[in-house]
Amino acid sequence: MTVITQVEDLRVLAQKRVPRMFYDYADSGSWTESTYRANEADFHKIKFRQRVAVNMEGRSTASTMVGQEVTMPVALAPTGLTGMQHADGEILAARAARAFGVPFTLSTMSICSIEDVAKHAGEGFWFQLYVMKDRAFIERLIDRAKAARCGALVLTLDLQILGQRHKDLRNGLSAPPKLTLRNILNIATKPGWALGMLGTPRRQFGNIIGHVSGVADMGSLSEWTASQFDPALNWGDVEWIKKRWGGKLILKGIQDVEDARLAAQSGADALIVSNHGGRQLDGAQSSIEALPAIVDAVGRQIEVHMDGGIRSGQDVLKAIALGAKGTYIGRAFLYGLGAMGEAGVTRVLQIMHKELDLSMAFCGRTRVETVNREILLPGTYPTA
Repeated sequence: MTVITQVEDLRVLAQKRVPRMFYDYADSGSWTESTYRANEADFHKIKFRQRVAVNMEGRSTASTMVGQEVTMPVALAPTGLTGMQHADGEILAARAARAFGVPFTLSTMSICSIEDVAKHAGEGFWFQLYVMKDRAFIERLIDRAKAARCGALVLTLDLQILGQRHKDLRNGLSAPPKLTLRNILNIATKPGWALGMLGTPRRQFGNIIGHVSGVADMGSLSEWTASQFDPALNWGDVEWIKKRWGGKLILKGIQDVEDARLAAQSGADALIVSNHGGRQLDGAQSSIEALPAIVDAVGRQIEVHMDGGIRSGQDVLKAIALGAKGTYIGRAFLYGLGAMGEAGVTRVLQIMHKELDLSMAFCGRTRVETVNREILLPGTYPTA
């Protein structure tokens, strides 16, 4: 029996249990994957200052993200095709997050629909929005998120066009997978995944199929998405979406100080420093490297969050020390989901919480709200 002590253990299990095209979809970046790798590697360069003889009693990792109380400053990031990592994946991940006391963010490109997640995992989760040319569809999506009482709308700004991801092209990524000989042979080695998929009706993009005129199957959906992602997205659209939504608005995909200032001026409640997990512009800065300059520029005007490369509670602590008010995990929770379903997502959160709690204590802090750059060794972390 495998003893699960770190997120890497779950990654290894997920690779064995999830069909190759869906594992590769989660665990890859665009082009050479240099930014994808840098997101994780740049955390390792940052060193802690260990402190001793400090009273470590009464520790707390509790915080808030856009006014919502959280067990720790971590949210589950929006990830497309989550329901292809494990049957009913979005519902299971949302349940795990809710029970643990952290936000779950449902992607527009999810397999389980907004309504399905609300019915089976409870209301209050966050919803991530991609802007399409079909504005009537976007209006309906926003209204559906309102009806589900989503706690925040996360507007993704860095996917007006799609970055080239070589593995997805080679694998012929689709949902559900096409029944080619190669796919059938691969799925045959993943019996648990296959049985789960046979037992659920949720195998296509639930937020889109049946909600858009003329989109009834994967063939038409592929054509629709290729033509519908809107390259003309601009700050005027952000203002329109904010008015239509009326609730907490988070802008995802900020990497540049100038864009951060525009985000702060937009009236949004938070921004997420993110390069889409290294899946868009290869060769861009890692998220943790971009974070300090953005915090210094706009951190007093807007809540700054950070996404990209987080694989441990120590990574969370480093991001908080550099000024992030909240962090997001995408691949980490997908590894847990692919490996063990809902229990795997819970295990990821447990592992990260313990790593965050203990590392914070070793650095001489007992409350996450008091963490700042003083816990880091000078010269090892990026600065503005």
